[in-house]
This record gives sequence, structure tokens and C-alpha cells, in this order.
Amino acid sequence: MKIISINKRQNLPKYKQIILSVEIAIAEKRLKRGDKLPSVNKVSLEFGISRDTVLLAYDELKKRGIIYAILGKGYYVKSEDFSFEQRIFLLFDELNAFKEDLYNSFMETINRNAEIDIFFHYFNPEVFKKLIHDSNGNYSKYIIMPTNLVNAASIIKTLPAEDVFILDQTNTELKDYPSVHQNHAKDTFNALESGKNQIEKYKKLILIFSSYKQPIGMREGFIDFCQKHQFHYDIISNFESNEIQTGDLYIIPDDRHLVNVIEQSKKQKLVIGQDIGIISYNDTPLKKVVTDGITTISTDFNEMGRLLAELILNQRKEQIENKSSLIMRSSL
Repeated sequence: MKIISINKRQNLPKYKQIILSVEIAIAEKRLKRGDKLPSVNKVSLEFGISRDTVLLAYDELKKRGIIYAILGKGYYVKSEDFSFEQRIFLLFDELNAFKEDLYNSFMETINRNAEIDIFFHYFNPEVFKKLIHDSNGNYSKYIIMPTNLVNAASIIKTLPAEDVFILDQTNTELKDYPSVHQNHAKDTFNALESGKNQIEKYKKLILIFSSYKQPIGMREGFIDFCQKHQFHYDIISNFESNEIQTGDLYIIPDDRHLVNVIEQSKKQKLVIGQDIGIISYNDTPLKKVVTDGITTISTDFNEMGRLLAELILNQRKEQIENKSSLIMRSSL
């Protein structure tokens, strides 16, 4: 079992990486009292670093009472009872109401067993790259929302592989990392299937889809559903003051477009749920009351936060699909 990891691309000094590796191994019960640490020579040769660097790390651990040395034999774990608080790097795409629910649920389940630093990349590849680069080596766990960003996988792979968790969206390039994610293609298709009886009263289905921001799977699931049931459909990238036709059903991932569609329907004196239909994404308390209720396709973000925290607390390396469902309201 690998105890010590050193990444030469990390900003953290190598001796501190050794200290952190031993602390994490003890905290995760991979090292127990009396267990022997890798020898100074072994660590030095394996990572191509000086013996003095390894000795500096082991001496620091000795001073703190975590390990002890037996002359001529090596270094051993002295105590498992030391204060080790995981530092977690949490990188969200953006801040909104449902991400706040996810965050609060995660924090409640972690229950002060870690220090959390939260950042946002707002779908900007350069910001994403810089935040990950600057954090590398400074945290014991890294939780990343990669969204659809180009080269996200190659940037994430600069982090220590065993410490990375993927959140909300994953892909084949990230399949080896533990994750709590949505299967947007399957979830969109299944949600529309469950509302098919209501959807059939509309003449045309229109998805408002921004490819740089929205998961590609939403588009795939939408097209699969429309083609299977031979619905007329269209995909547009934006909605500001477009003319709405009676019999249109709008599927709207972005809340800004949701507001625009509602405003335009009022200008045209169209009744939502009768003249036109609306299906939104990601449920919030406000959508329960706007225009007598907006139908949504939504995952349980509280559950997503709880599952993520449990993966980290229990040292589990799994890929978990967080299920979505169609929440029926009067807009459909």
C-alpha cells in the first residue's frame, strides 16, 4: 500500500508533502500505531530527492510525537491521536440557489471534520486552470466541478489522483475518479418520458441550450426523446424577446432564459400551462410559486452533498449517479 506521494509539480515543498502523506495515511487508518514507515533511503531513491529532505520530514513528525525512531531499524508510528483536520479544495462552476443547497448539505454531513475553501470558475477555462494550479499541494482533498470546459481532464490530472473527487458532471476522461454526478442524457430522456402524456398536447418542443455552459447530455436526451416519439423540435442558443407560438413547449436549463420566456408570454397574453408549456431545470423554492408553479427536471442537491461528504469521510472510491426526476406543476 502506497504511503508517501510526492508530486514535483505541486507548490508545496517536498518535505511537507511527505509529512502530509503520513498524516493522511494515519487519519485514513492505512497506517496504525507500531507500523513501520518507508525507509529514508527508499523514499529518497523512489522520488529522486535528497536524504536530508526525507529526514527533515521525519524529524518534524518525531517532534510532534507522531512517529519515533529505533536506531538501525527505522521509523514507526507512535500515535494515532493527533490533531489532523483535512483541508478540502471545493471548486464550483457558479453560485446559485441549488448549489447553495448542495454546499450546505455537504458541510452538515462533514460536520466540522474538515476545513473547506470554496472557489468558483464561472465556466472560464483560464480561471479554472489557475485555481487548480495555485491550489495544487495545499489540500488533502480536491472536489472539482469540471462542467464542459475544454482540457478540464488534463488540468485535473496534475492533482494527486488519489485525492480528487468529481462533482455533478463527469465524462470518459474522468471515469477513474470517484464522483457524485448526474447522467444528464438519461435523466433528461427519462424525465420527458414520465411527462409524455402532458407533453403530447403541445405542437413543438424547443430546448434553449447554451453549449458552453449546459451539460451536453441534456441536449442528447432531449433529441433522443423527440426522435423516438416523432415530436417536432428545435434547439436554440438564446431567448430574449422571441415570438412565442401557441402550442410551443419550452425546455429551459438557464433561469435567465426562464424569466425571459415568462415575460414574453405575458406580453403576448399567453397562458402558461394551456397556450404554451414550460419545463425548467434544477428545482428551487421560487419555482414552486412562480406562475402557479414551474415544472422542473431536477436532481436532489441535498442528497448530492450528503453522498459526496460520505465518500470522503468513509474513504470510498465510487462513481455514484445522483438520480433526477420530473417534478410536475401547472406550467406543463
